[in-house]
Amino acid sequence: MRPSFYPRLVNGPFDDPALFVPFFFEKRALLFDMGDLHSLAPKELLKITHCFVSHTHMDHFVGFDTLLRIFLGRNNTLHIFGPAGFLQNVEGKLAGYTWNLVENFDHNFVLKATEVHAQYTLTRVYRCSEAFAPNQPPERAPFDGTLLKEPFFSVETTLLDHNTPCLAFKLSERFHVNILKDRLKKLGIPVGPWLRRFKEALYQERDPEGDFEATWKEGGKERKTTFCLGDLARQIAHISPGQKMVYVVDAVFSPENARKIIDIARDADQLFIEAAFLHAQADVARRKYHLTARQAGMLARKAGVKSLTVFHFSPRYLNTPSLLEKEAREAFLTASTGSDGMQGG
Repeated sequence: MRPSFYPRLVNGPFDDPALFVPFFFEKRALLFDMGDLHSLAPKELLKITHCFVSHTHMDHFVGFDTLLRIFLGRNNTLHIFGPAGFLQNVEGKLAGYTWNLVENFDHNFVLKATEVHAQYTLTRVYRCSEAFAPNQPPERAPFDGTLLKEPFFSVETTLLDHNTPCLAFKLSERFHVNILKDRLKKLGIPVGPWLRRFKEALYQERDPEGDFEATWKEGGKERKTTFCLGDLARQIAHISPGQKMVYVVDAVFSPENARKIIDIARDADQLFIEAAFLHAQADVARRKYHLTARQAGMLARKAGVKSLTVFHFSPRYLNTPSLLEKEAREAFLTASTGSDGMQGG
């Protein structure tokens, strides 16, 4: 089964956090955290439609300027999300520049920022054509944990404690539609853009008894065939559970944080989680509001995740990164009772 999205860390484990998630066969991507983004090509940056910022410490937010610069003068809307105080931080960034020549841009770039609180969100729109001035009060809306919901995927969040609010994120595919190409070939229909419409019809739960038209070009001429949507799905599609990916950074190990991390990461296919210190330095990790590698691995095991990736290492381990990876892996694979006070089961 070919996955729908391919998450990859933008930088190495000692560098700024940023997780780039391009969608398969689509000119679209999501971004989790905005650390240094210079290793991403402009064509990759321009695929980004939504950015999810855990918190605005410099190493998680410095890439905002890179994104802003690449999107200026383009007819795009960029959606960004962050924790309490996010709108003030965004406005501070925007206020740091002079916008007296924006009328020369042919296109109107729009930045839509959402600040996330436990029970509500605040959203404000900033337009390049208006010099990014906050001309309207933020729109307040009730919040149930879901930041983005589209027909085939959603992004949810939970608030963690890093001595400041810090967001963890979960990207979930509703279900996965795998096209059985051998069966498609038997029908005499080639792959093409129509398959995207077909998948969208399934995600939108259209009437399975309704008609669906497959269209393609053959010999320079347009061809089409009409099917019953449900019959076509039974013939050419294998439906399976969707992917689930979770991103966790900068959280002190506490009972409340542990519970929230385990809940959001439950049965995830991939967990990207910080492992800043070895457990021998758990006291340092606690003072700095970070996780140890053992804690990260234990949380991943308790959540039942399938694949674990640890990153955001302290530079004190620059010459020994394998020690952090080893400690996290052992805690992930081995049930134990440690000084963290949680029983491995």
